[in-house]
Amino acid sequence: MKILAGKYKNHNIYMPVTIRPTQNIVRKAVFDFLGQDMTGLTFLDLFSGSGAMGLEAISRGAQKAVFVEKDHLCAKVIEENITLLKIGPYENYQYPYEVIQADSFGTIREMERQKRQFDIIYIDPPYEKELGKKALKLLDTYGIVHPNSWVMIEHQKREILPESVGRFSLFREKKYGNKIISIYKIQNSKP
Repeated sequence: MKILAGKYKNHNIYMPVTIRPTQNIVRKAVFDFLGQDMTGLTFLDLFSGSGAMGLEAISRGAQKAVFVEKDHLCAKVIEENITLLKIGPYENYQYPYEVIQADSFGTIREMERQKRQFDIIYIDPPYEKELGKKALKLLDTYGIVHPNSWVMIEHQKREILPESVGRFSLFREKKYGNKIISIYKIQNSKP
């Protein structure tokens, strides 16, 4: 699999054999929606797998991408991909990435404790477990989003996500074969 655009465009990245990677067409559509320039934005990649979404965000200039992956082998592949791309610190010696090997739901709680917020949260949980709604409920409970944050959930067509959960309302859904990207915003916030 390759990075699609930005600083690391056309660079190959490793894929763990145990995951279902986000297809290129879906990654392209997500970043077409968000905008090609991610400069200064923070990106939380929950259930990261290979880290392709967060790496794409870094390639497009994200200030920081935080990768959260419970599986040890996948977390190791994310770190190998960071090394493969030779992603180093910015001029201010801050690294544009953080890899957390932990449960995504527990990490949401920990991020609130640390008073961290993100501009974009991408959630790609295992399909068969229908975890998208649970993730959305947790994000509503814990304050790691701000009024202009985007929450994007990749899920199977048969997993129906609600029109609204707490502060969040469905902004748009995009269908790609048997998968859907559901995009949420905080109600009454400006797109």
